[in-house]
Amino acid sequence: MIQSWWTCKKQQLLSIGLFCLLIPIATAIHANPVILVMGDSLSAEYGLPKGSGWVKLLEGQLQKQSSPWTIFNASISGETTSGGLARLPALLESKKPGMVLLELGANDALRGLSIEQTQNNLRRMIVLSKKTGAKVLLLGMQIPPNYGQQYTKQFKELYSTLAAQEGVELLPFFLNGVAANKELFQADNIHPNVAAQAILFKNVWGAMAPYQKLLQPSQ
Repeated sequence: MIQSWWTCKKQQLLSIGLFCLLIPIATAIHANPVILVMGDSLSAEYGLPKGSGWVKLLEGQLQKQSSPWTIFNASISGETTSGGLARLPALLESKKPGMVLLELGANDALRGLSIEQTQNNLRRMIVLSKKTGAKVLLLGMQIPPNYGQQYTKQFKELYSTLAAQEGVELLPFFLNGVAANKELFQADNIHPNVAAQAILFKNVWGAMAPYQKLLQPSQ
C-alpha cells in the first residue's frame, strides 16, 4: 500500500516538474519578433523631427537586412523607472515581445530618487521581461558629477550590477560619444539633437551583437 502510494506520488511530482520546465519553453514559443523599447525622452524623439530618432534608425536597419523583427516604441518623455514598471505588464501581455530594450533611470536621478528604488524598479522590469521569454538589453546611463561623487558613482554602477546579477546584456553608457560634445545637444543642453541619433543607434546596435543571429531572416 505504501509502495503504491509512493509510486503515485513520484508520478505526480514528475508531472509537476515537467510542467514547470515547459512553462518558459511555451512562453518563448509564443513570443513575437517584436522589440519593445521602454525609454524616456531620449528614446521618444523629444525635440526632434518625427522619424529621426535612434529607434527609427534601428527600425530602418532591421528592414535593410530583411529582418522579420519590428519595433514597438513605448518610450514617453519624462518617464521614470516607476512609470515604466507600472506600464510594462500590460505591454508584455499585449505585444508579447521577444526582446526588451530598457532605457530608463535618468529622470529618477533628476528627481532625486534613491539608487535603491531605481535599481529595484529596473530589476523588476528585467525579471518580468525574462519571465515571458524575452531577451533583455539594459542601456546604462550616467549623470553629471554635480549630483555628488558618491551618488554619481553609485548611479553608474547600478546598471552593470543589475546586468551581471540578472544575466542580461548591457550597453555600459547609452550616451557614449555624445555626452562630452555640446554640439550634439539641443538648445536645452540635455537632449541629443538629430546629429547625435546616428551615434546612439550605433551604440545600441553594437550592444545587440549577441542577438544578431536571432534578428536574421528565417531560412
